[in-house]
Amino acid sequence: MSPLTQMLAEHVFAGPRDHSADLVDMVRRCVLDLVGAAIAGSERASAVAACNMVGPVFGAGNARIWLGATSAPGGALLCNVMAATALDIDDGHRAARGHPGAAVIPTALLLAAELGATGCDLMNAIICGYDVGVRIAAAQTAEGIRTRQSGRWASFASAATAGRLLRLEPGRLAHALAIAGVLAPNQLANGSSGYSRMTGNDVKEGIAWASVLGLTAARLAESGFTGPVDLLDHGDYYYSGRIVGSLGQRWEIADTYFKPYGCCRYIHPALDAYREIAGDDMIGADDILEIEVQTFAWAGRLANRTDPQTLVDVQYSLPYCMALIAVDGPQALAPVDEGVLGRRELQMLAGKVRISIEPDLDRSFPAQTLARVILRTRTLELGSAVHTPRGEKTRPMDWKAICNKFEIVTRHRLRQQEQRRIIEAVSALPCGAPAALIAALEPASAVA
Repeated sequence: MSPLTQMLAEHVFAGPRDHSADLVDMVRRCVLDLVGAAIAGSERASAVAACNMVGPVFGAGNARIWLGATSAPGGALLCNVMAATALDIDDGHRAARGHPGAAVIPTALLLAAELGATGCDLMNAIICGYDVGVRIAAAQTAEGIRTRQSGRWASFASAATAGRLLRLEPGRLAHALAIAGVLAPNQLANGSSGYSRMTGNDVKEGIAWASVLGLTAARLAESGFTGPVDLLDHGDYYYSGRIVGSLGQRWEIADTYFKPYGCCRYIHPALDAYREIAGDDMIGADDILEIEVQTFAWAGRLANRTDPQTLVDVQYSLPYCMALIAVDGPQALAPVDEGVLGRRELQMLAGKVRISIEPDLDRSFPAQTLARVILRTRTLELGSAVHTPRGEKTRPMDWKAICNKFEIVTRHRLRQQEQRRIIEAVSALPCGAPAALIAALEPASAVA
């Protein structure tokens, strides 16, 4: 039997044979959502730091940093992905337990600009990138690959995206996938699924460096560089059936979820559960005695600081995000900004949040991320139903909802007419050329 990298390469080379209305709609939502996340995140410290270092490290070039300057392709890609992941408001995938869009879409737009690709070319590359990345991520064994960080597999997704746009023949693309897989960031230390508990840092899931690696791997393979094409063919590390099951018949992008809140997805079901209880009313923080969150074990393994020092701390703190939504409402998390830090009333309310692991909810993970909330005040006790977060396939955010989110998260960076220009460019895909979207990301679009 052919190596799995070869089978995936042939799958990418063949690509989608037709685009259903649902598939086109999903790609459009993914593109607009990811571009919005990157625009909103482009002024965060991590994104600014990346832009400051790309000149000395990567050199000059004509590749566009969105709403910014230009750089060599690798530098521009690093900056765009760093911005897209800065606020933890980019899309995700339940089977992958991570974020495919942040790697795939910036890679696709960068090469589409360089190669003059059509809208159909762009759409096919995005579909294939999600498909390869998610399949490999979902096939990882817990024993062989000890971290669930997206950087471990985002390089595969980026390489597949680049390989499709570069039209690498399957033999070369198999090597690109192998190179990307071997050299991927190991992520063993960082984050809630690594051995370090210090989640409040900018390394996060390593998606930006993995994306640059994926692009580099495709270019290396194009030039004849080789990798171990059998790296996926070992059952101690990957379940082969999950990689090739329904290959070409079902596209993984169809199950992408979107995030209404700028924080870890593990926190979202609890926030939705609280909103069910509170409705549009703001319950006084002084009246709250306890907020009990019944959820799954991985939510309890986040850092969950009640006194976050950085925005990344906030993104990984269920208690603090709960306090934010209770005091300021949901728009405070779309996305969070520095104004939420150091607020005593939020810290005090976060200290009243108790996380308990509910066995039935824990057994549903990772297929579902569920939570129930019990709110206890001085006069009453209110309990929610079990919630799956908004934005899942069972509770979708449609095109209108994604447009609304885009307008909210980019409101401090773009004028309304520029927001509309980007929305229209995305909605024209695949018939419209990617050049219209790329032009809308020129720095003149930024609000002064």
